[in-house]
Amino acid sequence: MQFKSRNLRALAECVIGDAAYFPYRSSKYITEFFEDCDLPFVHDGSTRWAWAADRLAELLAESSPRPYILPRRFVHVFRVLMDRSEAVDDDLDRAKALETLNVPFKKEGYEAYFDDTETLQIRHIATRKISETSNPHRPLAPEEIKRREQLAAYLDACSEDQLIEEVLLPMFRQLGFHRITAAGHADKQLEYGKDIWMRYTLPTMHVIYFGIQAKKGKIDSSGATKAGNANVAEIHNQVVMMLGHEIFDPELNRRVLVDHAFIVAGGEITKQARNWLGGKLDQSKRAQILFMDREDILNLFIVTNMPLPPGAVPEVNWLSDDIPF
Repeated sequence: MQFKSRNLRALAECVIGDAAYFPYRSSKYITEFFEDCDLPFVHDGSTRWAWAADRLAELLAESSPRPYILPRRFVHVFRVLMDRSEAVDDDLDRAKALETLNVPFKKEGYEAYFDDTETLQIRHIATRKISETSNPHRPLAPEEIKRREQLAAYLDACSEDQLIEEVLLPMFRQLGFHRITAAGHADKQLEYGKDIWMRYTLPTMHVIYFGIQAKKGKIDSSGATKAGNANVAEIHNQVVMMLGHEIFDPELNRRVLVDHAFIVAGGEITKQARNWLGGKLDQSKRAQILFMDREDILNLFIVTNMPLPPGAVPEVNWLSDDIPF
């Protein structure tokens, strides 16, 4: 990833304090700042802004996990830079510094902002992708909690096909998987134990193939399974079929085996079900199984900033007195 030279210079001037509302840093303090960022950069006495711009360019050139996501160490520099303890003059809330910082960022299609924990976040304006926040276990902002509740209500009411087409397919595309193909439920004979197959390209350009077996409700191991839930014994047969059956990749023009199998449930996957399935599979196949239950879906969908499915968005009552005209 590359930024234009003039925008890198503007960002570098924020780092060294030549921009308004940022503390001035001489050569010694520039080195100390990068030490605070856990980076081994030592200023060599050359022109301050040019040296800092070169270091930012180095960080920006590092690999990022997904398109439009800025590299982790690059983002960390600006999180340290925008710490509230670095406030100067009459800018105690760093609002003016943030406005200055956003001038070059917005020219590159990005926007910096503070979240509810007062941590700086940087998102891509067009795709709304947020850099360095895809950890599904991070605290959710209030608006994210509201969207999570709406998605949870949708999962309670949706069909298995809607779970696949409206939730899983968009989410996995956002996570960087590609060539995502849904088998569908029109012809069960063509599924071979999988609802979706997809592939993921590693930074080394090696390709890993995944199959997904999705169930709308809870997956358990009880003898009498409630309606709407699935028994893990059924899943066992489908997983064995999934791992043993070849798929055809038209882009590579060859048949390949699935490397890993996702078992996805719109409800809970009980611990007993996971253990039962692990006991039935041999060691090599056991290592190929990945579980994803309702909580994983909800958290991943929200932290990747996915738009809610149409059925999960509350309808607007245009006749309501609460809506001004």
